[in-house]
Amino acid sequence: MTVRAVVCPEYGTPDVLRIEQRPVPVPGAGQVRVRVRAAAVNFPDVLLIGGKYQIAVPPPFVPGSEFAGEIVELGPGCAGRSVGDRVTGTGLYGAFADQIVSPAENLTPVPDGVDDHTAAAFGVAYRTAYHCLRSVARIGPGDIVIVLGAGGGVGLAAVQLAVALGAEVVAVASSAAKLATAHSYGATRLIDHRDGTLREQLRTAVPDGAAAVLDPVGGDLSEPALRSLGRGGRFVTIGYASGTVPRIPLNLVLVKGLHILGFQFQDIEPAEFARNEQELTDLLASGRISPHIGAVFPLEQAAVALGEVAAGRAVGKILLDPAA
Repeated sequence: MTVRAVVCPEYGTPDVLRIEQRPVPVPGAGQVRVRVRAAAVNFPDVLLIGGKYQIAVPPPFVPGSEFAGEIVELGPGCAGRSVGDRVTGTGLYGAFADQIVSPAENLTPVPDGVDDHTAAAFGVAYRTAYHCLRSVARIGPGDIVIVLGAGGGVGLAAVQLAVALGAEVVAVASSAAKLATAHSYGATRLIDHRDGTLREQLRTAVPDGAAAVLDPVGGDLSEPALRSLGRGGRFVTIGYASGTVPRIPLNLVLVKGLHILGFQFQDIEPAEFARNEQELTDLLASGRISPHIGAVFPLEQAAVALGEVAAGRAVGKILLDPAA
């Protein structure tokens, strides 16, 4: 028997991808085989295919770092797991396929009432945004938060979650459609950074300065956003979807006593991490938060889906559905 998989035969742009039939993967000790019902498309997938990610995977490989589905086979030593369990999982690669083998410890149960598309779209983006807001930026009720890239996966998640935490959100994005979506999820101040000077627009929108900036974009947006913080404000750098790592004049940090903070999951204290994860699960299970899914593509159109993300056209999350 075989399964379909999207394969990156060599580094390049998403159009190098092709569909192959591969043997059904066999789980080893501590591993399970999962039938993939939905896989999320993330910007690091584009970097990995291009050979530009900080961790290199030699081709050929199956891209895809985030999925939802059900367990169809257990390897030895998987106590607590059962065939038929609905789960989500993450890994560096392998999710753009009909089936994937994953370490059992990397899987999380899908709450009852949550569908596969929602579960796949929720994981990495929402966990990143929530841990950033809760434990790095330390956002609370009444805070003003500037979210760059507010129409993308992490950015739109940050909009929704900041609002859930009682903050007021200034959404910065590159199109009217993205800003309209951010507004529908609670952003109250909307800025298209292509319309005029971002620094001036932020000065008008936040005359007294913001409490925090969440930046998954980098590039030319970072410095004006940093300048828009109030005294003691927190600037959280998450990634560089623009392709450019910004250079920050440190005198800006000195004058206002600002804090520039980087985000990595492993840097969150274990007790805070567990608290955040439980709060996030409760938000999902209760329906208070639901990811915006901008488009769903079949596996055969993986290159198109990745191209949308690479070009910055995606609104919310883009998924691959092997059954589509």
